[in-house]
Amino acid sequence: MPNGSLDKYLFDEPEMILSWEQRYNVIKGVASGLLYLHEEWEQVVIHRDIKASNVLLDNEMNGRLGDFGLARLCEHGSNPDTTRVVGTLGYLAPELTRTGKGTPSSDVFSFGAFLLEIVCGRRPIEPKASPEELILVDWVWEKWRDGLILDVVDSRLKGEYDEGEVILVLKLGLMCSNSADTTRPSMRQVVRYLEGEAKAPESLSSPGEYETNKNPGFDDFLTSSTYSFNNGGAEDKKTTTNCTTTTTDDAPLTSPVSILSGYKNGDDRWSVTQ
Repeated sequence: MPNGSLDKYLFDEPEMILSWEQRYNVIKGVASGLLYLHEEWEQVVIHRDIKASNVLLDNEMNGRLGDFGLARLCEHGSNPDTTRVVGTLGYLAPELTRTGKGTPSSDVFSFGAFLLEIVCGRRPIEPKASPEELILVDWVWEKWRDGLILDVVDSRLKGEYDEGEVILVLKLGLMCSNSADTTRPSMRQVVRYLEGEAKAPESLSSPGEYETNKNPGFDDFLTSSTYSFNNGGAEDKKTTTNCTTTTTDDAPLTSPVSILSGYKNGDDRWSVTQ
């Protein structure tokens, strides 16, 4: 895959900016690949780590999903046996904090984050962003609700994109990012929307707020430490290293995806858990 991974064309200061046509082509390629993994191979393949850095580009800039190091297999109609929470912060479906089991639906959640980062040109969690833009899905939803959805499109595209395709991808990103796994579309539905074989719903419901204090069974599974992030950096109040634990009188968050619903302290720090 001579052009490397997709993330180097989206984040920070890329040497080359992908056009909207190239981005949309990558989206459709990854979507069709996930459909094959979930429904069309002899077993179900759950990838568990879908993100831009795991999408590779060939010499024609076609996207291919790679890095199957965390993937798991299960038979069609059955549930995976693994109960270990793995993946990347910002792409983890909230139900993983309760079950620990990756499913096709949790892959869909990660794919939703992937869709939003391609359109917006930024990661799902951006510590250096303003508070209202810290969590990508929340920011996109607010703009959708306010009728300003095109404000989130990567400014480096300079307005050169198909508005209908952009709105569709953002809509699918929000649908896939729903906190309730039963409300997310399947990858077959997503592919049909992208190929124009079906029309996406006109209205959307809020992706939902992630619960931080209702993790039945998971608190016994995971011992959490609370970290403080300030302007993209972390301070250690115990060991004075760059990234360390701190304590707080507030009830700690216990979910590995709790940064998605982190609470802001009086000193403008976002408390999250690891």
